[in-house]
Amino acid sequence: MEKIREVIAYKNYFEDFLNLQTKKVQDKIFKIIEAIETLERIPSNYLKAIVGTNGLYEARIQLGSDIWRVFLLFDKGKLVVLLNGFVKKTQKTPPKEIEKALGLMKEYYEAKNK
Repeated sequence: MEKIREVIAYKNYFEDFLNLQTKKVQDKIFKIIEAIETLERIPSNYLKAIVGTNGLYEARIQLGSDIWRVFLLFDKGKLVVLLNGFVKKTQKTPPKEIEKALGLMKEYYEAKNK
């Protein structure tokens, strides 16, 4: 399949998170990243905008009853930057995780605009 977007990871946060997961979970995460790279319209069960954050999204991964989230942003539409991930234990995404991702997003744009 042809890629429409390029996916990169910002610093090592995503990789650190990925390395803590089982092979099965890693495969599922890669599958969703592949969907983000290749699908014109990404299904909302895979990707969702975080309301009120101005550009922060979460990739949604689920295996059985376990849930993971990976925060990301779209830079100029064709570049997807993976920020950080976490295991979701509660119904709502913890504000602490969103704040961390927003901090990384800000850092990314500041470094880029230097």
